[in-house]
Amino acid sequence: MIDHSDELEEFTPYLMNRIIARYNKGVEAALKDAGVSVAQMRALAVLAESGTCTITELSVMTVIKQSTLSRTLDTMKRAGLIQRQAQDGDSRFRLISLTDAGRAAYDAGWPAMGRMKDTMLKALTPAEQDEFNRMLLKILVDIRHHDF
Repeated sequence: MIDHSDELEEFTPYLMNRIIARYNKGVEAALKDAGVSVAQMRALAVLAESGTCTITELSVMTVIKQSTLSRTLDTMKRAGLIQRQAQDGDSRFRLISLTDAGRAAYDAGWPAMGRMKDTMLKALTPAEQDEFNRMLLKILVDIRHHDF
């Protein structure tokens, strides 16, 4: 049997998945006080940044499968966090945006996201954090399948 344990620790996607899994676990616990799930917070954050999105755009930017996101958005609509409006009079295409309650939930949850980011990156200097973010953005541009 070949020992690949050292290779795994140097396999970037593996490390990224482990880091993000730990980050999401910490965020999940922190967001309970704000009353939103991690998936809901992802949607709130994207909508707060972009203003409005289609479900396809939101699915790509939140990294949530469209079927799962649709159920999440249904829950968010019932909670009054988002609204859906027909796009160009066609009810099959809806634009999703935040309500005032959605903005308030985002504002309540965002500090928890920031604290977990700070915890995740505390081993890096501010300059290293900036460089790391620049590198991640370069990778994202190369690997993405959409223009956003």
